[in-house]
Amino acid sequence: MRRRAIPLLLAVAAAAAVAVAAVAQTAVPVTIHEWGTFTSIAGIDGQAVRWLPQTGPADLPCFVDRNSLQFKGTLAGTVRMETPVLYFYASQPFDASVQVRFPLGFVTEWYPRAAVTSGLQNLTIGGAIAWPSVHVAPGAADVFPRETGASHYYAARATDADPVRVGAQSEKFLFYRGVGQFQPPLAAIAREDGSVALRSNGGAAIGDVIYFEHRGRAIAFASRHIPGADGIVPRPTLDDASGAPLAELKQILVAHGLYEREAQAMVDTWQDSWFEEGARLLYIVPAADVDRILPLTISPRPSTIARVFVGRIELVTPATLRDVKAAIASNDRRMLTIYGRFLRPIAERAGVALPADLAARVAETPVPSCR
Repeated sequence: MRRRAIPLLLAVAAAAAVAVAAVAQTAVPVTIHEWGTFTSIAGIDGQAVRWLPQTGPADLPCFVDRNSLQFKGTLAGTVRMETPVLYFYASQPFDASVQVRFPLGFVTEWYPRAAVTSGLQNLTIGGAIAWPSVHVAPGAADVFPRETGASHYYAARATDADPVRVGAQSEKFLFYRGVGQFQPPLAAIAREDGSVALRSNGGAAIGDVIYFEHRGRAIAFASRHIPGADGIVPRPTLDDASGAPLAELKQILVAHGLYEREAQAMVDTWQDSWFEEGARLLYIVPAADVDRILPLTISPRPSTIARVFVGRIELVTPATLRDVKAAIASNDRRMLTIYGRFLRPIAERAGVALPADLAARVAETPVPSCR
């Protein structure tokens, strides 16, 4: 009798294991939305060039964690991964583990506290960030850290997302940034007539794009939907004073899956950077490319995930080359400073040398005053 019971017990155990596995695979009724930006500079062939994406003013509060290795030398890359934030929406308290891998890059800043694999030893191995225990607390008070200085960071809190807690640290989202060594999914060639020729590197449809230009007091943009894998966007007409495409960009973000307040928070976060002096292209990174560049694993699996990333391509147009050359020739520091972290690659493209002190300054990775 005992021998006969053994197979029965094994069968029951196997059935229980299958049931547990099925439960583990069942999606929980939680919605997760993410937005972020991939910033790059297009070379003469339209592909992203290597630059120093972390140069420029430090714009994060002191409570944000930073990879200390980034201050021991200048980190070059092709893409600055800026401010991805993960929002959680749940009907009841929820605990999860979250991991984002970055196979062709490394994570440089994050909050709340996380386990970070830098990937700095060999960028082909890549980095990762993990929050093993995230508690989502619907209805909890929005009591988050804040400092007096201005920062891009805080605007992302203006959503209806549920607060999250990691250990003793609370926030409205999970936040991280990084530097990548990969080609964005879109190539953009600035042509002599001021138009931009676009080509999808992976053959996917390009979709919605905005070509924006700011020259002195003139601001204009051209918005297009390109259904194929290549296309041309004409230069915006600067004399029509169309202004910055804030409403158009928000509408595009909502159409691709963000809630309205999330889209507004993203626009509010980056409007002073996206629409500064110069010319650039904004587009929506295909979801498949986001998942390939930044594989996301969440356990238990949420019922809904939307990841909406904006690709920002800085365009070195004939007008930009002309303005930078003239500013260097006349030692117009105000104009040169406007181009900030993009100045060095623009000058290299123009074949002109920056003043030595300015060249040193734009090559520095800023060390936050709190460190």
